[in-house]
Amino acid sequence: MNIHEYQAKELFRKYGIPVPRGVPCRSVDEVGPAADALGGRVCVVKAQIHAGGRGKAGGVRIAKSRAEAVEHGRALLGSTLVTHQTGPAGKEVRQLLVEEGLDIAKEYYAALAVDRRVGGPVVIASAEGGVDIESVPQEKLLKEAVDPYEGLRPFQARALAYGLGFKGDAAKQAADLFGKLVRLFLDLDCSLAEINPLVQLKDGRVLALDAKVNFDDNALFRHPSLKELRDPHEEDPAEARAAKHNLSYVNLDGSIGCMVNGAGLAMATMDIIQHHGGKPANFLDVGGAADVERVTEAFKIICEDPAVKAILVNIFGGIVKCDVIAEGILGAVKAAKLELPLIVRLEGTNVDRGRKLLKESGLEIRTAADMTEAARKAVEAAR
Repeated sequence: MNIHEYQAKELFRKYGIPVPRGVPCRSVDEVGPAADALGGRVCVVKAQIHAGGRGKAGGVRIAKSRAEAVEHGRALLGSTLVTHQTGPAGKEVRQLLVEEGLDIAKEYYAALAVDRRVGGPVVIASAEGGVDIESVPQEKLLKEAVDPYEGLRPFQARALAYGLGFKGDAAKQAADLFGKLVRLFLDLDCSLAEINPLVQLKDGRVLALDAKVNFDDNALFRHPSLKELRDPHEEDPAEARAAKHNLSYVNLDGSIGCMVNGAGLAMATMDIIQHHGGKPANFLDVGGAADVERVTEAFKIICEDPAVKAILVNIFGGIVKCDVIAEGILGAVKAAKLELPLIVRLEGTNVDRGRKLLKESGLEIRTAADMTEAARKAVEAAR
């Protein structure tokens, strides 16, 4: 789950991580008073969307007066912001963050993410923060692995601070900030906590000028209050609907709808579709305990994508036997009133019985003996 920058900064404040003063705004009428509350000086008007690259796309604007802040707010609210992360459709700006302007001496980068090679969280830092962090060479990145039980050790925090070039009191501030960022990451079961840029001001203060926090969906049951931060407007409607039915769904830009049980099998299915010249329209994992209701909802979600021209169901019957899966598919096809070409590949326990049920159903279902045959038939049907 992702949250907005202003929400991430509220969490930063709770953990003692210094951030600029700011006021979230949902309407143009709120922008002027927000600028006044910040002292009527130079302020920054920032679009709040779940995507990076806002600065380059014109979503972060400096205002030198109250009137200019209102003007920027009027231009941004309700507009569609297109960045390298939103795709060509962009995202509608529904909220703003009006923040105090600051005199920046130097920009840095700091983040925490899960490194699967290390098997745990890793702090990543660079003395070259800002809009082009993706282009910074690996050799210029500092990394410190974090013990998930003990957090970031003091010597590691100091190594990061001095490694970035901080000195004296600024080094102490930076080290303290790193420790608190790690504590937030561990306490809240984050998958990412990023500060870009982390800045040192001309007056010597070190603070997080930006904030991006993502949470592990599988751990949200431990944090009921975090669920309230979800913004459904920022999520793909089909993905949000799928999540309510315990379906793992990601919308893609192809023409072959995929329904599979198991993430690994789903990825292999998408690979083999592309190998045979097709493009998957989605990633959809119905899970190991798929029932008629869940499969029906999966069919409905796939069919509502106008780009889908054919559907490939690739199921391995293990915990749930193939004949039970076949019955679920038949029930779902009838309930969803499916009209698209449907290709089904079943394998596993009771596979012969499952294939027989499909064959004798009287429905237009094309079966396949293996993944290669299934992919070929799906690609042909989509064409």
